Amino acid sequence: MSFIAHPQDMHFAEPLALQSGAMLRDYTLRYETYGTLNAERSNAVLICHALNASHHVAGVYEGQSRSEGWWDNMIGPGKPVDTNRFFVIGVNNLGSCFGSSGPMHPNPDTARVYGPDFPVVTVEDWVNAQARLLDRLGIATLAAVMGGSLGGMQALSWTLQHPTRVRHAVVVASAPNLNAENIAFNEVARRAIITDPDFHGGRFYEHGVVPQRGLRIARMIGHITYLSDDVMNQKFGRTLRAAVTEHASGYRFSTQDIEFEIESYLRYQGDKFSEYFDANTYLLITRALDYFDPARAHGGDLAAALARVQARFLVVSFSTDWRFSPARSREIVQALVKNQRDVSYAEIDAPHGHDAFLLDDPRYLSVVRAYFERIDGGGAA
Repeated sequence: MSFIAHPQDMHFAEPLALQSGAMLRDYTLRYETYGTLNAERSNAVLICHALNASHHVAGVYEGQSRSEGWWDNMIGPGKPVDTNRFFVIGVNNLGSCFGSSGPMHPNPDTARVYGPDFPVVTVEDWVNAQARLLDRLGIATLAAVMGGSLGGMQALSWTLQHPTRVRHAVVVASAPNLNAENIAFNEVARRAIITDPDFHGGRFYEHGVVPQRGLRIARMIGHITYLSDDVMNQKFGRTLRAAVTEHASGYRFSTQDIEFEIESYLRYQGDKFSEYFDANTYLLITRALDYFDPARAHGGDLAAALARVQARFLVVSFSTDWRFSPARSREIVQALVKNQRDVSYAEIDAPHGHDAFLLDDPRYLSVVRAYFERIDGGGAA
């Protein structure tokens, strides 16, 4: 049984210096909290979200069906991240379209919607904004920071930017940077959006339209990379839709432009995504993914980059995740080991591809549960 979640907004008037050199002022962060902060303020766990997720990590919204948080199977009373023990915080990243300041909001300097003028943001900028929110909440040190995919990059960055403020880091299905193939997928998705006639250079709000065709294609491309070949074949294979008939020649023909079940599934995912996600946000967040590379300032030496880390780590990967392969997680583990840091690693043999970090694999959930049971909310484990 899920609990009722209550989103909150926190406004910041003081400017936030961004990695690009720009300043963002008068911005708002939307967030949710679950559980109770203890008297020592030492049991806080920050959850960092991935590309199309948000602050709504767990619980449901009152009066709304199918409104479960995106990691509701992981976080809550008695769950692996137990809100009976921990005070869990989910924060919507700057530039997102789910409540925090982003391209859909007015620029305080011009009163015009930001659109494409919203400043470039990075993983490091998100971490600094999250740190400000924690300051306001009176939380000096996190018991843990946790995230999957892009959220895992933020968790890793927390241990580098604020090493004394994090006791444990849980990095799931992530990587220390994107490889060229991943950047290529992101670029193709961005081009689909930018070349949509309804994009209007990012000022589509003023035209009363949405570049839905581009968003649909971007989501379809992304979704293919989130699933493994095994899952796609098992769920869909070469199955044809019922309306498709077989011709005497042996070929199958359809009066529709959707013939295979996988085509129908991808179009459904694309249609759904285009109805709720902002195009400018998609461009911003995928760029932040591309830019993240903590080893770059150290000549590509990840071990040198992680030398300042003080947190203990749990790193989790999934065998069929080819978007963020186990080899990328092992790079993080090896760099931590070189620095003689405390790190646990679990490579789960799961068929679900990258999406496995959101699913109910009992081995995966047990690993996370066991790790969090070692964390003392009142002090270091």
